[in-house]
Amino acid sequence: MIDDVDMKILRILQRSPRAPFRLIGEVIGVSEQTAARRCQALRRSGAMRVVGLVDPAVHGEAQWVARIRCRPDRAVPLADALARRPDIAYASIASGGSEIICVVRSPLHAPREDMLLQQLPRSAAVLDLSIDLLIHPFGSPGTAGWTGFGGHLTPEQGERLTTGPAPAPAGPLLPLTTQDGPLLDALAEDGRTSHTRLAEVTGWSKGRVARRLESLEASGTLSYDIDLLPEHLGFHLNATLWMRVAPAALARTGQEIAGHEEVAFAAATSGDHNLLAIVICRDAEDFYRYLTTRLAATPGVDAYGVSIRVRRLKQAASLISHGRLVPPSPG
Repeated sequence: MIDDVDMKILRILQRSPRAPFRLIGEVIGVSEQTAARRCQALRRSGAMRVVGLVDPAVHGEAQWVARIRCRPDRAVPLADALARRPDIAYASIASGGSEIICVVRSPLHAPREDMLLQQLPRSAAVLDLSIDLLIHPFGSPGTAGWTGFGGHLTPEQGERLTTGPAPAPAGPLLPLTTQDGPLLDALAEDGRTSHTRLAEVTGWSKGRVARRLESLEASGTLSYDIDLLPEHLGFHLNATLWMRVAPAALARTGQEIAGHEEVAFAAATSGDHNLLAIVICRDAEDFYRYLTTRLAATPGVDAYGVSIRVRRLKQAASLISHGRLVPPSPG
């Protein structure tokens, strides 16, 4: 069972994914050993993974969001195949099983006929396809995404984790080398991998590991995220909102919606709907409350549509298998 200590640990990891167990224990008032045991139990249960992520722009890639309307009897095999591709960053089945929503990484300048998703209409399963560019994510650097599960920290506890707002990446993005491969692979498996272990897998000294991580993090090339399975926390409704916002209000409205505790992700997009948000709620009534209170009170939203997720297959750097977050298979 997930209790308040677990919830607070998750909140700490959202704010400081690589926080030492000692600091986690001090912040919430438990021993270092208890903090380590709880973190490891959450990870083993498949409820949580901390992952290291490389900005796709380092490889000259943009992110595209696709809505694939398909035959319900063909949706699951197609979605499973897409989720296992390394160029697919997110995948879910929505709208009663007739729609696949996914995010694909592909060069912005690539010929459209070369894009993976342009090849999908050849499949007998696909009835319709729309592809739009994710133009700009909303939210401040170092801030958590979905926080609606609780576990709120007091101001004093928050001060123990940071001395001020997280600085924006200094940029420009730092290019990667072949020597970075083992380092990044280890962090993709577990973003909390220690410097000692990273030194072992790279053959570097701990000092070199620390310096390389500092450079990659400061430039924005490497960041950390925490994948959560909301179902383990009692939240069973996941919806994608497709909103229309006047251009003059887009930045303000997007930033405000990204700050809603029910929102896991918000971004400006191209296409008929220029603002996308992923919303997580306990159930249908909780979602209705969000639509009629928090969203209704947000200025700038002229219209919206909703896709209700019925099955989650991939998020950030994790596959969902048998109700657990697991690392993607190599390749």
